[in-house]
Amino acid sequence: MKIEQKLAILAQAAKYDRVCGKGKEELRNSSLNNDMNDFIFYSPCASGRYIPLLKVLFTNYCINDCMYCYNRRSNDIERAIFEPKELARLAYDLYRKNYIEGLFLSSGIFRNADYTMELIISTAQMLRNEYGFKGYIHLKIIPGTSYDLIRKAMILADRVSCNIELPTESSLKLLAPEKSKNDILNALKSAKNYTLELEKQISASTQLIVGATSESDKTILKLSHELYANRLVKRVYYSAYIPINSNDVLPKIEHPPLLREHRLYQADWLMRFYGFRAEDIFEGSENLSQDMDPKMCWALRNMHLFPVDIKKAPYERLILVPGIGTKTAKKIIKARREGYLDEQGLKALGISLKRARNFITIGGKLLPEEPPSQKRLKRTPRPYSKQLVLF
Repeated sequence: MKIEQKLAILAQAAKYDRVCGKGKEELRNSSLNNDMNDFIFYSPCASGRYIPLLKVLFTNYCINDCMYCYNRRSNDIERAIFEPKELARLAYDLYRKNYIEGLFLSSGIFRNADYTMELIISTAQMLRNEYGFKGYIHLKIIPGTSYDLIRKAMILADRVSCNIELPTESSLKLLAPEKSKNDILNALKSAKNYTLELEKQISASTQLIVGATSESDKTILKLSHELYANRLVKRVYYSAYIPINSNDVLPKIEHPPLLREHRLYQADWLMRFYGFRAEDIFEGSENLSQDMDPKMCWALRNMHLFPVDIKKAPYERLILVPGIGTKTAKKIIKARREGYLDEQGLKALGISLKRARNFITIGGKLLPEEPPSQKRLKRTPRPYSKQLVLF
């Protein structure tokens, strides 16, 4: 099979892995033909820019038969496998021509976990050592891989990931009986230990599928909170279940639960940057509201903590206000040190007064009610919107 055919098959097979974030399809390279553009994934990074990656599986052959997976053993699909040398050469050629800045390499499990991991490591070693590749490398850690192979992967990679996929042991037994939660967690623990040993800033991430099984949002976020608290991952990615396969056990849905996925990301953001615990976000409920973001829901349940005086409140209180984020809270503190702060000044700082108005005062004075002409009709968010704003 020609390498172009392998690339077409294995780039398509990699699209369901979301641990490098959601891509931006409109950032296509005009100097590349359309076929090659289809294989380049534009991954968001913390600075706000998108970096082009070759996102691909080493192989879509897999010994596992996970019911939700496109690449499951029993699916009648076209299969392919790279040679380490040809994939390393392909990635380096794209990098040398400035078409990509890095490689995201995952894989189905071919023969066994260690054999597959050795193929992944061999590819990365050729890139780093033979071609002098200085770009970004994200490697998938196969659950059940031996510790010494995980260490080798950590030496070569900038980021690693090992996908938990389903939030409980019972859901794994139901849909992916060949997988073990302990194997996955042990791989993440090994990655954490080797990061400390190597004194190298390598982050780890994982993915959870949303909606394939009946677990509540609270169950999902409690697991995420534990992963963050134990420093096993830097990011948890949530992937709305896509109905690819037909099975009596799988949910019968027409569309992926994208709004639910979005709400989980909002709640996850509150845990990572606002100091919330899963218990704070739910307070008696099991699932996040579909009609309102979790920060607003929390604020309405805790009105005894409001209003907050913008001129006096510390940073930790400011970030609890709907419409005020971590960046705008810092801007408020800076602005009030420098001079007068009023309603127009808050707008100039980028604060959403439509959201914050009922939760703040300025020098102890409530803000005037918004004129009726400026009020927006309340409407339920569409569940399948393309882009939604976090806070």
